[in-house]
Amino acid sequence: MAVPYPLFPIFSFLAFLLVLIPLPWHLQAWNAGTCLFMIWAATGSLIEFVDSIVWHGSIDNVAPIWCDISTKLLIGAGVGIPAASLCINRRLYSIVSVRTAAISRQAKRNAMLIDIAIAVGFPVLVMILHVVVQGHRFNIFEDIGCVPTIYNTPPAYPLVIMWPVVLGAISFVYAALTLRAFWKRRIEFSTIITSGSSLTTSRYLRLMILSCVEMGCDLPLGAYSMYINLVGVAVAPWTSWADVHFNFGFVQTVPGVIWRSDYRNVIAMEMGRWIYPCCAIAFFLLFGFAEEARRHYASAFKWLSAKLGVTSMSIRKPQLKGFRINGSEKGILPLASEPLPPYSASSQHAMLSSASTFACKGFDFETLKSSPQSSSSVLASDSPSSGPVDPAWPSAFVRHSHPLDLGFPTSPTTSECSASSMDDSSHDLSLPPPPPVAGSRPPSPAHPPHPGH
Repeated sequence: MAVPYPLFPIFSFLAFLLVLIPLPWHLQAWNAGTCLFMIWAATGSLIEFVDSIVWHGSIDNVAPIWCDISTKLLIGAGVGIPAASLCINRRLYSIVSVRTAAISRQAKRNAMLIDIAIAVGFPVLVMILHVVVQGHRFNIFEDIGCVPTIYNTPPAYPLVIMWPVVLGAISFVYAALTLRAFWKRRIEFSTIITSGSSLTTSRYLRLMILSCVEMGCDLPLGAYSMYINLVGVAVAPWTSWADVHFNFGFVQTVPGVIWRSDYRNVIAMEMGRWIYPCCAIAFFLLFGFAEEARRHYASAFKWLSAKLGVTSMSIRKPQLKGFRINGSEKGILPLASEPLPPYSASSQHAMLSSASTFACKGFDFETLKSSPQSSSSVLASDSPSSGPVDPAWPSAFVRHSHPLDLGFPTSPTTSECSASSMDDSSHDLSLPPPPPVAGSRPPSPAHPPHPGH
């Protein structure tokens, strides 16, 4: 059954983008194996994405230079991904089986150079050796794109064909040894990870999951791919260089109706192009949602927001602490989202009333401002014994509404004190009443005292 056309290009392009997301922090960890795994998987996914679009419903040779380069890179990616997996499993085994307390910087550099030689040098060598058994330039399959060609002769097996299987087998052995060593030293595992290794415990366990997946996929898929590509194809003897490379510039084109007529060709073609984006997606699922990845996503989002000038609209409003007066606890008073101007009539009246009340009670604002302990003692001496005073609220009140900081008088006259003392509610530190709502009837003014009283 044919895969619907838009599905594979979308999947391969997303795989190409997603697998490169964890690349920066793996580079910081000097982990060459994982970095090269991502690069080879991204390279294969990008090539298959382009081929599936350019040669959709077509077998025309519209980009011969692209096919020359991409077919060689596909040979390298077919060997590079198993080689990178081998580097990953080799490093995991060296970490879990290490006997020293720390790893020197020179040892890390040497291990990185060995990984690069395996995962880059060896695929490049196979790409060069592929020329020996390259019968003609390349093939073009409809809906697939450019496909490398290998002349089925005995030298082709040791030069090109067998290396994915051989690397998969070696990687399988390392993965098994890693699991065995991890099980034996699981108690001291955290100490091993933190002693001179740039790997975290979470990253190591994710790499072990990846190695287990490779144990079940690399060797069986490599062997089946070699079988399905060569079954029914006769092995030709090697005669000479001239005979193998006769008419080398020939490009074979195969319509979809031809290669889809044999189910073995369908399996070989589809598996050959789906393997790269599947490896990329598997790697991203293991490392794209780790804690370090989420940390980098948050940093990238903050950087992008700063560049675009976008700020958060959800700003938490500050609140005054609750306090207790005359035995009754006052609730938390949220500050208004749009405070009154500092010199409006209502704000001046509220702050002058508070200042007058404190001054009439004999409070010294300088003492309140400089010493929270003395302010607590003053309030405690004036408050009734039934309700203790919270020592935190006087300093909070002075911090938010100190009349000295706003330029208001602090010493009310005797008449002001006597007038305020007539109303016992003046000692309650309540907020001033809200202004009347438009359309409502204002309250009636209080009757002035009789002159004779």
